[in-house]
Order: sequence, then structure tokens, then C-alpha cells
Amino acid sequence: MSTSWFTPATRMGLSIAVATGLYGISFGALAVAAGLNLWQCIVLSALMFTGGSQFAFIGVLAGGGTPVAGYSAASLLGIRNSVYGMQIKQALRPSASLVPLMAQVTIDESTATSLGQSSLAEKKRGFWVAGVGVWLLWNLFTIVGALLGERMGDPAAWGLDGAAVAAFLGLLWPRLKSAEPVFVAFGAVLVTALAVPVSAPGVPILLAAAAAVIYALITYRRGKPATEHGQRQRVDS
Repeated sequence: MSTSWFTPATRMGLSIAVATGLYGISFGALAVAAGLNLWQCIVLSALMFTGGSQFAFIGVLAGGGTPVAGYSAASLLGIRNSVYGMQIKQALRPSASLVPLMAQVTIDESTATSLGQSSLAEKKRGFWVAGVGVWLLWNLFTIVGALLGERMGDPAAWGLDGAAVAAFLGLLWPRLKSAEPVFVAFGAVLVTALAVPVSAPGVPILLAAAAAVIYALITYRRGKPATEHGQRQRVDS
């Protein structure tokens, strides 16, 4: 392998691809436990390809929710990828022909690897190595996990009936680094707990997401006037 290609961005992208790809085993097994067959697991990983949304989708199904409710929950979590897409397009300035392919592999890992580099060449290299690497390994290990899941028998006997929730919490926990996300997470938990006894499966997660959006809008509107007032004061002075 040429040393000119095997740069820090490449090494970072490869290591992230391996670590994230292995997690696909959990998704494949949990998807089968939620009622999907092998081909449905494969299509979901190949096309949706965003871990948090995929776990949300199968979590709703495992709880008895409808595919529509699962898709709605997954879509809400996938909104962040649109923001990533704008950041990556501005940073890498890709040609129009590459945009659809880049959109497919724009995820947490490829974005973080790319934007963490200093030069444009390294940003591009990190994005493609991480994005394509994760896609290949995630799909490969999804198949492995789904095949294992089909041979496990009753999911409840192995604890897989509740494992989707545990996997989703594992994705959430590293993001709770300050008081505000902890507060939002606690509020979402409270809304969900209140909604579960009185609503259909899949609806509580949508209500929790709506509560988080309302909080974001309220804090944004409160912060904007204060910022504008501060700017006017600086201009006047």
C-alpha cells in the first residue's frame, strides 16, 4: 500500500469503519428478533444506512408498532444527516455527479472523520474511507447478525426482545456531555413514560421527539432576541 495514500485520515477512517461495522452484527440479530427476514434486513441496512434510525425503526416494530410509526421515528432521527450533508458539501465542494453517492455515505462517522482533518485532500480521503468502509462492513455484518439471529430461536430466551432499547441507549449515552442534553433526554423519557400506557406502540417516541423539537424552538427564540440586543449594544457603544 502506498504510504502517500495511507495517511492519518485513512487510518482513522479504517479504524472507525471496523469498529462501527462490527456493530452491524447487533443490528442484524435485533432486526430478526423484531420480525424482519434476512432480505428485509439487507435492504434496510443498504438503503437506510444510518444506525440510530435503523435501531429506532426495529425498536418500534419490536414493541408492536406499525411500519409507518417505525419509519416516522427513523425519519426524525435521520434529519441530522441533512445537516451533515450541507457541512460536507460546503467543506469538500464535490462535483454534481458525486453528490448522490456522497449523500448515501454521509453519516456520523464519515462526517466526523472528514471535518476533523486540516487539509482538503485529507478531508476527502477521510470522508470516503470512513463512509464507504462503514457501508461495506455494516452491510456485511448485518447479514452475519441476521443469519445468527435466525438460528437463535425465541428472541426472548436470549434477551433480544429488550436489546433494541439497550442498543439505542448505547448510541445516546456518549452525547450526554452537558446539562442541556441531559435535561432534554430526561424530558423525553418522562413524555414517553406518560404516553406508553395510553397510546399505540410507536407513538410515544414520536411524542418524545416532538417535545425535543418544541424545546429547541423555544430556546432558539429566547436566545435570538438576546443576541440581537447584545449586537445592538456593541454597535451603539
